[in-house]
Amino acid sequence: MQQIGVVVIGRNEGNRLNQCLLSVIGEDRKIVYVDSGSTDGSVALACSLDVYVVELDLSIPFTAARARNAGWEYLLQVEPNIEFIQFVDGDCRVVEGWWEAAVNELLTQSDLVVVCGRRREEFPADSIYNRLCDIEWDTPVGEAKACGGDSMMRVSALKQVGGFNPSLIAGEEPELCVRLRQAGGKIHRINAEMTLHDAQITRWSQWWKRSQRGGYAYAEGSWLHGSSPERHWVKESRRIWFWGLLLPLLAVASAWSTWGLSIFFLFMAYSFLAYRVYRNTLLRGFNSEDAILYSLFCILDKFPQLQGQIQFHISRLFKQERTILEYKNLTS
Repeated sequence: MQQIGVVVIGRNEGNRLNQCLLSVIGEDRKIVYVDSGSTDGSVALACSLDVYVVELDLSIPFTAARARNAGWEYLLQVEPNIEFIQFVDGDCRVVEGWWEAAVNELLTQSDLVVVCGRRREEFPADSIYNRLCDIEWDTPVGEAKACGGDSMMRVSALKQVGGFNPSLIAGEEPELCVRLRQAGGKIHRINAEMTLHDAQITRWSQWWKRSQRGGYAYAEGSWLHGSSPERHWVKESRRIWFWGLLLPLLAVASAWSTWGLSIFFLFMAYSFLAYRVYRNTLLRGFNSEDAILYSLFCILDKFPQLQGQIQFHISRLFKQERTILEYKNLTS
């Protein structure tokens, strides 16, 4: 029987953490919860469920990557024979059947180092932002370039590349996957339900901050690995600058000399982009209402993403201390 470990990370997740831990307990799995300064009793809750607990030293800037590293390193101290580790965020629940599907995939393919499945938003009807998350996470089945925060990884591969980059405040999973693939590993997204996620994004400001964080991650990822053969996140970053700054700037600057036609063409360009996203979303199996919503926000998110890109380059240029861009409600 394969030894499976679980690393759960969180901060002030409230009842979501309770549901998360209950979903991973069982079948002699070794579980560690890594807490990042919770004040809602999360540590006591985890202890009451006989889960190993690691409390991060908050004098060092917190990142999710640092928390995940602390978790898997602690697991190997208490159980050196663990072969696979399931990483999961404290606002998610692992669904029944996932364990068997993921382990079977890893056992049948020796070069497979990461397995992920379908993460779903548990309450998509609560807000349009929750619905957007659910659409975003519906990615193709098969070999993938990256995984998200929920995935099962082969310990030997994790050791080989040194785990997550603890300095990253966002995008730590895709960055790890770049190094895993460079080392010869493969990442698969399988056709299996994996986790239910409780985003609780109910405000525009939360959505904006989340998109801003995404832009920051794209910028840092392209800075770290943009010169590699795959040009990691270079294209994504260029698109953000083109659609979020260059195109609107040119349209406004030439509005006077073109009698306003440049503004019209700007609107047409955004409409064309929105239509392409709309069509592709329909092809993925979503209904027209969801496709319209997703296409609209794919245009709007270029602006907070641009803010994130600028923030990264300013931080890098002036060597500023980087702190996480928090968008979640942490009160329930």
